Amino acid sequence: MALSMRALQLTAPARKASGHSSEEERLLTANHQHNSGNLRRIQVGVTGMTCAACSNSVESALRALNGVVKASVALLQNKADVTFDPTLVKDEDIRNAIEDIGFEAELLSEPSTFHSKPTGTLIGQFTIGGMTCAACVNSVEGILRKLPGVRKAVVGLATSLGEVEYDPTVISKDGIINAIEDAGFEASFVQSNEQDKLVLGVTGIASEMDIQMLEGSLCILKGVRQFYFDRASKELEIHFDPELLSSRALVEEIESSSYGKLKLLVKNPYTRMASKDLEESSNMFRLFAASLFLSVSVLFMQVICPLIPLLHSLLLWRCGPLQMGDWLNWALATVVQFVIGKRFYVAAGRALKNGSTNMDVLVVLGTSASYFYSVSALLYGAITGFWSPTYFEASAMLITFVLLGKYLESLAKGKTSDAIKKLVELAPATAILLIKDNGGKVVGEREIDALLIQPGDILKVLPGTKVPTDGLVVWGSSYVNESMVTGESSPVLKEVNSSVVGGTINLHGSLHIQANKVGSNTVLSQIISLVETAQMSKAPIQKFADFVASIFVPAVVTVGLLTLMGWYLAGILGGYPEEWLPENGNYFVFSLMFAISVVVVACPCALGLATPTAVMVATGVGANNGVLIKGGDALEKAQKVKYVIFDKTGTLTQGKATVTTAKVFSGMERGEFLTLVASAEASSEHPLAKAILEYARHFHYFDDPSTTKDAHINGQESKSFGWLLDVSDFSALPGQGVQCFIDGKKILVGNRKLMSENRVAIPDEVENFVVQLEESAKTGILVSHDNDLIGVLGVSDPLKREAGVVIEGLIKMGVNPVMVTGDNWRTANAVAKEVGITDVRAEVMPAGKADVIRSFQKDGSVVAMVGDGINDSPALAAADVGMAIGAGTDIAIEAADYVLMRSNLEDVITAIDLSRKTFSRIRWNYVFASAYNIVSIPIAAGVLFPQLKVKLPPWVAGACMAMSSVTVVCSSLLLRRYRKPRLTTLLEITVDRS
Repeated sequence: MALSMRALQLTAPARKASGHSSEEERLLTANHQHNSGNLRRIQVGVTGMTCAACSNSVESALRALNGVVKASVALLQNKADVTFDPTLVKDEDIRNAIEDIGFEAELLSEPSTFHSKPTGTLIGQFTIGGMTCAACVNSVEGILRKLPGVRKAVVGLATSLGEVEYDPTVISKDGIINAIEDAGFEASFVQSNEQDKLVLGVTGIASEMDIQMLEGSLCILKGVRQFYFDRASKELEIHFDPELLSSRALVEEIESSSYGKLKLLVKNPYTRMASKDLEESSNMFRLFAASLFLSVSVLFMQVICPLIPLLHSLLLWRCGPLQMGDWLNWALATVVQFVIGKRFYVAAGRALKNGSTNMDVLVVLGTSASYFYSVSALLYGAITGFWSPTYFEASAMLITFVLLGKYLESLAKGKTSDAIKKLVELAPATAILLIKDNGGKVVGEREIDALLIQPGDILKVLPGTKVPTDGLVVWGSSYVNESMVTGESSPVLKEVNSSVVGGTINLHGSLHIQANKVGSNTVLSQIISLVETAQMSKAPIQKFADFVASIFVPAVVTVGLLTLMGWYLAGILGGYPEEWLPENGNYFVFSLMFAISVVVVACPCALGLATPTAVMVATGVGANNGVLIKGGDALEKAQKVKYVIFDKTGTLTQGKATVTTAKVFSGMERGEFLTLVASAEASSEHPLAKAILEYARHFHYFDDPSTTKDAHINGQESKSFGWLLDVSDFSALPGQGVQCFIDGKKILVGNRKLMSENRVAIPDEVENFVVQLEESAKTGILVSHDNDLIGVLGVSDPLKREAGVVIEGLIKMGVNPVMVTGDNWRTANAVAKEVGITDVRAEVMPAGKADVIRSFQKDGSVVAMVGDGINDSPALAAADVGMAIGAGTDIAIEAADYVLMRSNLEDVITAIDLSRKTFSRIRWNYVFASAYNIVSIPIAAGVLFPQLKVKLPPWVAGACMAMSSVTVVCSSLLLRRYRKPRLTTLLEITVDRS
């Protein structure tokens, strides 16, 4: 590969820079580090796992480490997720523990951690050439860790990169490079966290002059540290200092210096990862094709050539002690066995080294037995003249069919991750940036790469195009199709100050939006992250499969040996006639073929794939329907849900409270009363407070409609309404209301409890009025001024239109709905009666919701909680299954197991229904996997041969084994046909109480 390189050593101010999400950076920093007290969480890439027994071995090794709190291994993603105490165990100890049992391990990374390192140290990245195995990695790491000033060193074999945390006042990057080269390896500096990195695709290069022009532009560009141009792929990798140069400015400078001839496109890391997966499948296909060609050649010589005299005579030509046909069969089978099939020997050796067994061990045992017996038969015949049949075709075809199964399995597994690929495809490639002058007037526009958008950019969204990133509408109005992100089928109206989500489609009018979230902070990126995390998870039901897989291979080998001994002893004792033996065969050969078939036909992989493939598909299906599932554990619990606890405000109701009544019980003027209440509530974030402010605005005669409308839209009522009174000593009292002082008088706005605790008397007239409000499903808000009750506000929060049908649907599914609210009993009962809920818990403080949940959990019932706000997060965490609805708040999402992107209660049923169908599919997967082994192993052992003369030749057994895991994966793929229940069908659901 021709590689052009320049290394410009420019001095830049010390700065912690956040890295871009290129694959190399993501693989070189600690991934998913979340501090919980003094705990850390990282992800480790594990290479060499082939089945559940392998993942079990890795999990056991990790959990055996002192300081590891939790360890979970995902077989399909080849990753381990480890939570540990950094004071007891280090990252290197975790990696070493995995490598000590024979697997390759690599600490995965996340660029966002660049800025979290202690002040005074740098994170340097280096390319390291000449490493061929884990021993080389250990050698380099050992050298680096012994250097003065080096605090941490991690080396990746697969990426040939090393990351070193070091003190630049003690050792320089050149000193690190020299230490690596002194050990016999090649080394070069890539970047440190003082600079940033960008990978660009370059179009427009037609000659060497264009390359020189590109290099010349980069050499004189201030802020560029290093750059690498790959002539073959036309990819440009640039390392620069973001203190001096932004990524967009960098691209603009390069394009402008080429006078528009060169065009640069930022490479999406997910696209690069997808190409890597495709390369792996392609490699597997090449191995299969090569093995198939050689295996068919062996079969051709044994089956077809005897029918063609000329070819048959050539094969019978004696060449030394053996015939030409024997030499060719031996040579072709040897290539298949040890060249193409080398991967199986490597994997089997790794498994045996760490004391475990897997499918590769079975393949190696079966193929080796067939191959080495055939070699022994040839040599024995050459020496004694007694020629026994050989089975080179059996070993060759066996490896061929196993590779076919692996290839089909890789394709099927690729389908299970289609959800992430589809989400990535939602991201737009380009955006139209509006250019403004110093006065804020738009003076032009131009197209930029969507990955170069920066916060604060004003972007133009044309009809029919994708919204380039998350932001706010600053001009125009249009309907936007958000179904691809939220699952909401109906277009949503977007006006000034409406929020928009990147990846959604603008349908009709033009919009101008201001970008407020870019890169990994966008909703789309967070959805992708959640789906990836979920697909890494392991459902508890998989533990049984892992246990079975751990003892499966030894049990099968034992059955194989018993089969060999049984048939052989039966033969020499006259238990069956000699006519059953193959031509020139003997009892041992006859028995050996049955034993090989037993060992080969058994498949532990199908058991190991039963759960993770279904979970992967289900999480993808959920994401496509606006239901984000955080893992297999959540799926398993959700399908057992007995109670669903609903928060009232914002969950069962629309969360859009409106004041319907305002009655004054004193001599105060109505306008004065509303001004007093609005001033007291202006500093509150409660939805009721905003409703009161809006109501007061409409009735206040001093209000400027144009000003207040803008203020309301921006959610800044308290700051923009000039008619509000000055407030002092404001305090919000959870579950009661607010209190403050205005002109030295104490103002209380809240419920009865607030009034009684402050010894404010409630006249009978007022009490009767409040009761009437509550019985009509409205909330009565009492207002006192200087300890005198002066008025009441009636607030209504309309129910969501689907609430009643969803509640009835849950009851049909055998799930008991419960409503919990901090509101009074009369209002709560009125709302519950309207939606059909019979179990109500009212006047519950936010912290008390968790206690309500625990009361239902006492008998072992699985409880789900549906909420949307910050005050719901403790209850979401306490529930067995937490569901944050309407995207909720960041805190609620963190505490939830399910994130329901829409504010539609139908998704609660979708979540439960999808989990039930997923685990139904998992059970079927286990039935397929178990039934296959239960049926195929006895047939392979020859149970049917005495009566029906039916047996499985080893190569047929290999084909069956290969197809068993493919069958399980395809069974999981059927979940892609899932369609969520509609409102019209919810009531047709029947209760399954089995």
